[in-house]
Formats: sequence, structure tokens, C-alpha cells
Amino acid sequence: MAALTTTVVPIDGTAVSFTAAAGGGDDCQTGAGVLLLVRNDDASPHTVTLETPGVVDGDLAIGDRAVAVAAGAQVAIPVTNRYRDPSTGRASITYDAVTSVTVAVVRVPLS
Repeated sequence: MAALTTTVVPIDGTAVSFTAAAGGGDDCQTGAGVLLLVRNDDASPHTVTLETPGVVDGDLAIGDRAVAVAAGAQVAIPVTNRYRDPSTGRASITYDAVTSVTVAVVRVPLS
């Protein structure tokens, strides 16, 4: 699992660098204003899954968040603290495939 670095976006904007999605998954920072940017340059759609750790009512697992990314599309996925793994402090991300999939994590200022 690769640790994705968060780019903090200043109020006047900044360039964002994408990196190849890791076959074994990635992890990233969580919190208000944090976005996972996914670019799928493959000819096939792919699914990105954010693990949702935790339970409700003591034993009922919370379902993971699966996001479809169409072929040739880009999506932005909020990575709130809901996805924060208590043991690592980071969100765990997996992909159904990583062919031509690149990702970036940004944190935008909140007013």
C-alpha cells in the first residue's frame, strides 16, 4: 500500500501532480476539505473503494464507499474523517484495476 501525499491548495491555486494508483491499494490523509482526485485514462471503467472502518450498534459493519469512474473520466471523492482508520489515522483505498488510473490528494481551504 502506497502512502499518497496531500497537496495543500493555497487560496491562489496550485498545480496538482498525479501518481499511478498502486495495485495493492493506497492510503491518504482524511479530514474536512480533503479530496481524492482519480483520473481514469483506460478504455474501461474502474471502481475506487474507500474502506469505512467502524461499526454501529456495536457489531454492524458500515459498508465501504465504492465510486465508479467511467473510461476517460475524472472524479473528485471527499475523504472525510468517516474513512479514517483508527489504527493508522489514514483512509485505505483500493481499486478494481489500476491500468491507466492516476490519483492525487488535495486539501482545499475552508472558510
